[in-house]
Amino acid sequence: EYLGRIDDQVKVRGFRIELGEIEAALSQHPNLLSVAVVLREDIPGQKSLVAYAVPLQKPAPTVGDLRHFLKERLPDYMVPSAFVILESLPLTPNGKVDRRTLPSPELPPELELTFVAPRTPIEEMLANIWACVLGIEQVGVHDNFFELGGHSLLAAQIISRVRDTMSVELPLRSLFEAPTVATVAERIENSLHSKQSIQAQPLLPIPRSGDIPLSFAQARLWFLDQLQPNSAFYNIPSALRLSGQLNIAALESSLNEIICRHEVLRTNFTKVSGQPIQVIASTLKLKLLKVDLQNLPFCEREVEAQRLATAEAQRPFDLEREPLVRAKLLQLDDTEYVFLLTVHHIIFDGWSAGVFYGELAALYEAKCTGNPKVLPELPVQYADFAVWQRYWLTPELLETQLNYGKQQLLGAPALLELPTDRPRKAVQSYRGAYKSFGLSLELSQALANFSRRAGVTLFMTLYAAFVTLLYRYTGSSDIVVGTPVAGRNRQEIEGLIGFFVNTLVLRTDLSGNPSFDQLLHRVREVALQGYTHQDLPFEQLVEALQPERSLSYTPLFQVMFALDEKSVPSMELPDLTFSSFSFETGTTKFDLTLSMENTADGLVAEWEYNSDL
Repeated sequence: EYLGRIDDQVKVRGFRIELGEIEAALSQHPNLLSVAVVLREDIPGQKSLVAYAVPLQKPAPTVGDLRHFLKERLPDYMVPSAFVILESLPLTPNGKVDRRTLPSPELPPELELTFVAPRTPIEEMLANIWACVLGIEQVGVHDNFFELGGHSLLAAQIISRVRDTMSVELPLRSLFEAPTVATVAERIENSLHSKQSIQAQPLLPIPRSGDIPLSFAQARLWFLDQLQPNSAFYNIPSALRLSGQLNIAALESSLNEIICRHEVLRTNFTKVSGQPIQVIASTLKLKLLKVDLQNLPFCEREVEAQRLATAEAQRPFDLEREPLVRAKLLQLDDTEYVFLLTVHHIIFDGWSAGVFYGELAALYEAKCTGNPKVLPELPVQYADFAVWQRYWLTPELLETQLNYGKQQLLGAPALLELPTDRPRKAVQSYRGAYKSFGLSLELSQALANFSRRAGVTLFMTLYAAFVTLLYRYTGSSDIVVGTPVAGRNRQEIEGLIGFFVNTLVLRTDLSGNPSFDQLLHRVREVALQGYTHQDLPFEQLVEALQPERSLSYTPLFQVMFALDEKSVPSMELPDLTFSSFSFETGTTKFDLTLSMENTADGLVAEWEYNSDL
């Protein structure tokens, strides 16, 4: 059975895509004679799908028609960023499509009906920002941000760049309410005319001569470690299966180059005059520990690898005396390995994992091929951010943020009473287990389309469904759930490893038996308010509210929901393939956590639950 050419399979933004599948779908259009789809990189580092089409008869279909036609048949990530209408496709002497001579997707006359170029300097700056953040070549003033692939994390980057470029502070919700270049430009112009511009406090490198404080998030984890030392609750473990000819020396060298590049990976924490400070080592050479499992029977190697991965995840760190990053390589046979990485949360988060593995792949490939790979210089380090955060979060700004948090959670229930098999213990155990499931690609795409029609994000739709489920199980119409936000709302820290993630506390009112549309409207308001106040460190909110403490459950919320829009990037290297390696850590921080991720095969999810309950 002929499936297609291997070299017609490409990867864009982490999704594996068959170009032939897009061509087959596009060729079904009744007014197209021939089509071709290619992956282009006209701008270095920015890959995009481009479709070329020859009309059967005139008038030719518009770009809007073709994009709408494909959106009904393919998931969004497979819809090309640009469409070019040609009189004929260029051919090789053998009669095949000459893909190398296909023109770059400039603005042909056929696009003029749907594409409106920027008309003012502000629109031009905004269009450039959107194209950069979304990784596409051109953005029209009437293009919808979310239809182009935008989501809440990218929206935060747009707001950050607008602040840096135009000295205008736009609330995040403005991008949800007015998701086109033209409408956002109008709001910026109104803000500038009313002199609402701001001077953003610059985030700059600081001298390393004095004591460096912890960020607010780090201070809380340090405090928790003092209360309960030798705990692995805040370890962030990950594991990758490596198949092929592995260059172990190149892997270890790449790992140490990343540690040299990011100060936070060389940081420990100690106490001076009763206050914790960061201690940054000038150098740190990490040894990649190797464990050979080839002496075991073949059927036992996988089981032993999972046992070692779990044991590694459960081994605690000493925040003061030892490196807070560990790496181990398990060898199953000549061409099969498992790479284990364990980092303490005080210097790492989910976004950092994407940065780490992206840099690891780039450096490893360079060392194997002999081509020097120069990563862009980091403008600041995490210690600079920690100092900036404490200087920027003035008492006035903190008070404004805290007033919102206090008002939002006034009278909120302290505990969400989930139905459990066993009674809650007096002291929380943190023992956990996992259950995974997936949604079909068709259902996942339908959810995305529904979200666009409803004017909400996919996160909001899934979150509304989740709180509906919680309402059904608990009977409570007052649901409080935590959700993580990346905390990367400044351009300087987007490529930095560190602990930036913050936690939003979302309180949803399900009283009055609302319809799902009504609930979705409530969720949208709650989420937008939360995004607007996401600069308030969760630690400060807990300290200000002083909730009644109980050792049997976590304060403010016991249920977490997350939608991961930025997973670890896919990596393709010479003679080596990567895949995930599943194992269980055996721990959980909350009663129940639902983590979802948008993949090429549809939404996948994992329940993490307190197994004692």
